[in-house]
Formats: sequence, structure tokens, C-alpha cells
Amino acid sequence: MANSYKVLGQLAGSTTATALYTCPSATEAVISTLIICNRAAAAKTYKIILRPDDETLADKHYLAFDVAIAANDTTALTLGITMNASDKLYVSSSDTNLSFTAFGSEIA
Repeated sequence: MANSYKVLGQLAGSTTATALYTCPSATEAVISTLIICNRAAAAKTYKIILRPDDETLADKHYLAFDVAIAANDTTALTLGITMNASDKLYVSSSDTNLSFTAFGSEIA
């Protein structure tokens, strides 16, 4: 099995849950680090959701819920999230002023 280390996903925040990364078919992945950057001059909040492919989004899938991030600040989370093919990592924020970047590896 080959490992590919890379940026797995990047996006600007949205008030609705948006897929930051979907694990490709015939692949496993590990999200090692998630960076959240607040580009605004006011505090914001974010949510992180991990939904396995065969499940409907539910309360049990939240990894973080309405976590505050200070104005003009960056948070780096070292997570080690393991994912199977078609699992999805979603993020959302209180407005569009947050940026999300996921780093990790894909194992194919």
C-alpha cells in the first residue's frame, strides 16, 4: 500500500455543513492536522463533523460544536482522524470569515 502525504482539503467557511474532504474509493485516509483560521476582527465559531459513508448525519458525528476562535487567530488541531472510503469530513462556521485546511495522508 502506498502512502500519499498532502493537503487533503481547503475551503472558506460556510454556515451550512460543507464537505472539506471525502475519502476516495479504494482508499483509507488519516487527517493528521486541521488548521482553522479566523480572518475577521471578531470572534467566530466552528463545527467539525465526521460522517461515515453508510450513515445519515446525526448528533453523534460531531467532533466539535460551536467552538470559539478569537479574532484574527489560527487554531491548529492535531487529530489523527482515520477514514475509510467515502467517509466525509464536514466543517461549518458562524460566517464565511473562517478558512479550513486539512493535512494528512491517503493510503491506497
